[in-house]
Amino acid sequence: MEGSANERLDFGKMGYGCKHYRRRCKIRARCCNEIYPCRHCHNEATSMLSNPFDRHELVRYDVTEVVCSVCDTEQPVAQVCTNCGVNMGEYFCEVCKFYDDDTEKGQFHCDDCGICRVGGHDKFFHCKKCASCYAVGLRDNHLCVENSMRHHCPICYEYLFDSLKHTTVMKCGHTMHCECYEEMIKRDKYCCPICSKSVIDMSQTWKRIDEQIEAIVMPEDYRYRKVWILCNDCNDTTEVYFHIIGQKCSHCKSYNTRSVAPPVLPQ
Repeated sequence: MEGSANERLDFGKMGYGCKHYRRRCKIRARCCNEIYPCRHCHNEATSMLSNPFDRHELVRYDVTEVVCSVCDTEQPVAQVCTNCGVNMGEYFCEVCKFYDDDTEKGQFHCDDCGICRVGGHDKFFHCKKCASCYAVGLRDNHLCVENSMRHHCPICYEYLFDSLKHTTVMKCGHTMHCECYEEMIKRDKYCCPICSKSVIDMSQTWKRIDEQIEAIVMPEDYRYRKVWILCNDCNDTTEVYFHIIGQKCSHCKSYNTRSVAPPVLPQ
């Protein structure tokens, strides 16, 4: 390929790739010895195999050979093609064996996470207890949950730690996909699917329930019955008067509670 060194490096930039990444190479999956545009393409393809025993995922660190998309030369993992001299990825991580021409994503490798992330290194920090990178706005401003990202989204069940989708940290410290969280709120579900704590300010809702309970008098047989409740928001257990609409936590005034014993008549 003729031209200056920079022209050779940039040749074909953003012109190759798949729906996941723009890159000028494909990878050989050692697990099945097949060639795919990226590990996500491999994982999607193998997940559809009819034989469940053939389904498997490609581990990013296991990639040792790549194929240049410009000249079709197979070679060991490196940023520059040994044959035609193009950058197979403007961004390249030797640890993750990761290539991407779309550098506007702000890719960076986090040594603590052990993987590459997007969004700009200066806009994120690594929380040691949560064991994941979070936006700098959450530094000293979130409830830490040990290994909070090392689990599946409680809504769609996709593994969160290396998910391509944006995630959010709820008030309780648990995490889920932003789009799953927004869909949950749209459906008037305001409790964390993991711990059942309220994820938004519910004080106005509690006031409305107060008004409803004041307006609705329970029948004589139930008016003085009590029940033990556990508050999902503060974890306090108290005995309160039973009402068909809900039971209010006497500690934090939340109605996000559940009965832990059947209602009983006073002795």
